[in-house]
Amino acid sequence: MPLTYPVEFESDVVLRDGSTLRLRPVRPEDEPPLLEFFRGLSPESLYFRFMAVPRIDVHRVKALATVDYENEFAIVGESHRGIVALAGFYRLPSTPDRAEVAFAIADRLQGRGVGTRMLERLADIAATRGVRTFNAYVLGENRRMMEVFLECGFAVQRHVDGGVYHVVLSLERTAEYEERAAERSQHAAVASMKAFFEPRGVAVVGANRARGKIGAEVLHNLKSTGFTGGIYPVNPYASEIEGLRSYPSVASIPGPVDLAVICVPAADVLDAADDCIDKGVRGVLVISSGFGEAGAEGKERERKLLEKIRTAGIRLIGPNCMGILNTDPALNLNATFSQVFPPAGRVAMSTQSGALGVAILDSARRLNIGISSFASIGNKTDVSGNDLLQYWDDDPRTDVILLYLESFGNPKKFSQIARRISRRKPIVAVKSGRSRAGIRAASSHTGALATSDAVVDALCRQAGVIRTNTLDEMFDVAALLANQPLPRGRRVAILSNAGGPGILAADACEANGLELPALSEKTKSALRHFLPEAASVGNPVDMLASAPAEHFRRALDILLADERVDAIMTIFIPPLVTEAEAVARAIVGAAKGASKPIVATFMQIDGAPTVLTPVPCYPFPESAAIALSRVAGFAEWRAREEGVAPALPGINRDAVRAIMLRALARGGGWLTPPEVSSMLGAVGLAAAASRLVTDKDAAVQAAKEIGFPLVMKAISPDIVHKSDAGAVRLGIATPQEAWRTYESFEEHFGVDLSGVLVQEMVTGGVEMFIGALHDASFGPVLACGSGGILVDLLRDSVFRLHPLTDCDAAEMLQEVRGAKLLRGYRGSAPVDEPALREALLRVSALVELCPEIQELDINPIKVLECGGKILDARIRVEKRAGQLSRRVVY
Repeated sequence: MPLTYPVEFESDVVLRDGSTLRLRPVRPEDEPPLLEFFRGLSPESLYFRFMAVPRIDVHRVKALATVDYENEFAIVGESHRGIVALAGFYRLPSTPDRAEVAFAIADRLQGRGVGTRMLERLADIAATRGVRTFNAYVLGENRRMMEVFLECGFAVQRHVDGGVYHVVLSLERTAEYEERAAERSQHAAVASMKAFFEPRGVAVVGANRARGKIGAEVLHNLKSTGFTGGIYPVNPYASEIEGLRSYPSVASIPGPVDLAVICVPAADVLDAADDCIDKGVRGVLVISSGFGEAGAEGKERERKLLEKIRTAGIRLIGPNCMGILNTDPALNLNATFSQVFPPAGRVAMSTQSGALGVAILDSARRLNIGISSFASIGNKTDVSGNDLLQYWDDDPRTDVILLYLESFGNPKKFSQIARRISRRKPIVAVKSGRSRAGIRAASSHTGALATSDAVVDALCRQAGVIRTNTLDEMFDVAALLANQPLPRGRRVAILSNAGGPGILAADACEANGLELPALSEKTKSALRHFLPEAASVGNPVDMLASAPAEHFRRALDILLADERVDAIMTIFIPPLVTEAEAVARAIVGAAKGASKPIVATFMQIDGAPTVLTPVPCYPFPESAAIALSRVAGFAEWRAREEGVAPALPGINRDAVRAIMLRALARGGGWLTPPEVSSMLGAVGLAAAASRLVTDKDAAVQAAKEIGFPLVMKAISPDIVHKSDAGAVRLGIATPQEAWRTYESFEEHFGVDLSGVLVQEMVTGGVEMFIGALHDASFGPVLACGSGGILVDLLRDSVFRLHPLTDCDAAEMLQEVRGAKLLRGYRGSAPVDEPALREALLRVSALVELCPEIQELDINPIKVLECGGKILDARIRVEKRAGQLSRRVVY
């Protein structure tokens, strides 16, 4: 019997040239467009697909369009012109874990990465159907198809017979596959963003002469900043605007138009988008508001806009945004309505908020932070921070990336991309929404602990993203990253010409996790050589108010040479005898070419002299200390090993999926204790021996088989925390006591009692907690912390996004305060911490195998001197819902 149409496998993919293509499962009603598609293929393409030039008729096409979505699965590539590609796999009856795969792609799309994208998608779908290997037969002349198979990253075997290659692909997602996929993702994202940041021509739809209106300001900015490409006003009621010829439509523009900026009322945007599609525009930027932010009508308008843009293969920034700019002198692109064009530099910036975008650009100019490019992405309907990150990673003019985030579109993808980029370029982010108002009611420990803000912090730590609390902090950190080297540690020397500010600086450093080391005797001796006797050569160094500029320079050189010092904070209070500008020049001179960062604080009304620009300067020591602390933490992250997801032995994928499918067949929900134990055992997680029984005689028999003493637990779907409900009895020592305990549970819980778990009693060890939660915004989140009743009492838990690497698991245990007990505390014996790390990785592997897991609690897992045993666990599963809106897949 055919399965229901699997809407969850619909997606939009970015191709090699930056255009997009809709991929979706084939439907029986696709017969007419499929017939048209095949009749449009060249004889060569037909020959390569069928190894002959067949007669394409309705019967052949019907067979291709009618699949059961289980043993036969096909997807089509679809654009606004119709179906342009077909690919499918067909399970081999003799070997159910193998399937034959075949492709057909319109001639005009060949060579643009369509085949690779379809292969990736089919492989993902096949994995959910238990298919692990693809077979294909490829004619020797079909070089493009062979390249798809050989370069995809899957392990490939091939042999040739009579001019036909038999290709066998293992669908295991190896490290090589992930690396190749990431490279393809970045290449596609960069190509798609070039339409916005490096356009040959820009059309301003809604341009006009009324300064102060958005269309007029965008056109004025493009012209006044000297954009080097074509500028095309589009207004059917004007022949000339700002000295430029105006066109009645985008389609009527004679030159190339890569980017269209739409500034018309929301009701006219869809028609304007059609005009852009007719022209073949590659990128559309919609500044207009009145979409998803404006109620149900706006949401529907936004949905229609996205559908129109995506099916045409175009990328979209906005709507409800401020625009973009690129300060590259070869382009000088300012497609915003802001009156600010910041200085050129090495910092790229993105914001979702258009209103904040204006303030951010103004702050960058005021603080003299040079910008490479900027984007306001508004409602983030299509292009998101993930696209921008990959473009800026590839941009040689960008060294530092700043993000203001209101939400994450695809947090898992963000984490993967950011983790890779942060190894080369620092990412600083302000994520709004730290309030506890968003904490949801949850039925598990993990759900109650994993607030959105805690998960955001985990994501940032995991990916090496520097999270700041405010925009001011973000700019403070950016100024340091853009101008100074990373510190090798947290040891800070403070140099001041006044004692009070030096003490403030010392307090601020210690409050932010920085250290003030004792200076070496060599350093102190060198300082005493030229400083007054009343000066202090400890740390902080107080040179006294009379210190001239040359003393700042000599002292900085000496402190930079001290191996105990990783960074220097210098503080200047303007006395009557020393010029601030001279001190600034001295600081800049010392910082030039130094391998350690220097930050400055000029505590004067006029602020820092402009000559100090190469050295980040802060109004107060507290700001400098926070910036140094954030950057020191980032340097520590970058110095760590990247980590790998290790291959874990003893994982029975088939057993895990069989349990999952049985649970889903009855509607999902909480698994039974035997199912939980079996599922955990199938991924190599050992649980205490147990039996689920439903009467007193069975309880006594189970107790005898397991052995005394033991534990008995009442089982009911209404019990969340067993100890709170009186559902746990410890130290059951005799068969009679087992009988009485079962009887007491019956009396206490009545008809709500569904059974009793009889379990071995595990003594000694340390109780810990492991959890997993499928967060609606972030996807799978893993947790670890102190276990037992301490989970809720101490809330001593840390989080990471799935999947975990070995380094992630180790870092989680370093951050849990209660993990000190694992290593032996106040005379207690150390236990098997590596076993707990492995348990975390095995839970991550389970979540990978079963994305249907919504909540998982292991509380506690008893970590013993050798290994560990799970004493209690709960798992709730749900069938994955279809996608409500498509996301771009790279």
